[in-house]
Amino acid sequence: MGRGGQPKDRSEGPERKCIATGEVSPAQGLIRFVVGPDGQLAPDIAGKLPGRGIWVSADRDAIETAVRKKLFAKAARQAVTVPENLPDLIEDQLVRRVVNLISLARKGGDAVTGYEKVKDWLSKEEATVLLQASDGSERGKSKLSTPHGGRFIGWLTAAELGQAFGRQTAVHAVLGAGGLAQRVVEEAARLKGLRVSNGGQSRRKGSGTR
Repeated sequence: MGRGGQPKDRSEGPERKCIATGEVSPAQGLIRFVVGPDGQLAPDIAGKLPGRGIWVSADRDAIETAVRKKLFAKAARQAVTVPENLPDLIEDQLVRRVVNLISLARKGGDAVTGYEKVKDWLSKEEATVLLQASDGSERGKSKLSTPHGGRFIGWLTAAELGQAFGRQTAVHAVLGAGGLAQRVVEEAARLKGLRVSNGGQSRRKGSGTR
């Protein structure tokens, strides 16, 4: 499996139509929005807020298009107040969600960090997901390979990955086959759409590679 970090196809799940692209896709690859009684648009990352959902692909360009063309108001059929820097807001929320899920996996014994521990898990085929910090040493990262049939996540920073393990920074980590691994992969895939271009560079304006 390549390092795309894309979740397994779960086409049997619910599908939703993106208001920006018009494409119909599985809901786990989109971002849900709701409009509050005051007309304020709110991203519903967890998909649990009450109200009629408005769906946009988990892609920075799609969200920017929806804002620029006032597609949220069109879909809601009312005036809508859109938060400033909406794509950045969603990216930050997805980062917190991914970090929290990895932290839960760590507490359950299904995630470790540190080069030697990661190497050990990979050698024993105990890992299903390899995570490496986007700003970590390329030389060091090249010494570890994605587990066979597994997934790779490489768009969290060392500081963000460190948060999941209660330390200042972390460059290498792995997830085992626990129940949270697939959720981490799915949420990280949504984050990738907000964060990483096809060329591997940050899509967040005013920043370098993250």
